[in-house]
Amino acid sequence: MALDMLARREHSRSELQHKLAKKGCAAELAASVAQELEAQQLLSDERFVESLVQVRRERGYGPVRISREMQDKGIDAQLIEHYIDAADPQWLEVLKRVRRKKFGDRLPRSYPERARQARFLQYRGFTYDQIKSVLNPSDVD
Repeated sequence: MALDMLARREHSRSELQHKLAKKGCAAELAASVAQELEAQQLLSDERFVESLVQVRRERGYGPVRISREMQDKGIDAQLIEHYIDAADPQWLEVLKRVRRKKFGDRLPRSYPERARQARFLQYRGFTYDQIKSVLNPSDVD
């Protein structure tokens, strides 16, 4: 059962244990299975994080939302910090692509439109500074 789950996509250790327990597996057995799969390098939190960041970034999600999702899946905070740097310029490119796809090439001219776009981008997981730098390019320090 655990190998079937891993064949579909990468899982974090915590996520796999939770899924096994949900299917009726004892917690001790689920932990033992996860440990054995890690020893065989079939389960890896690092591979899971790399995969998740890549997929979510391609789908247009920002660093805040991806970090929160990883926390929810039981990933260690240090591992999250290692793989997600909100100051990385790649995030601005993702943000620009997402904004352009949803709202077109023209920047918002009115305050209500700017606020609407900012709310959407914040929901997508981008930081205030990232959003500000794209929506108000003249205001950037």
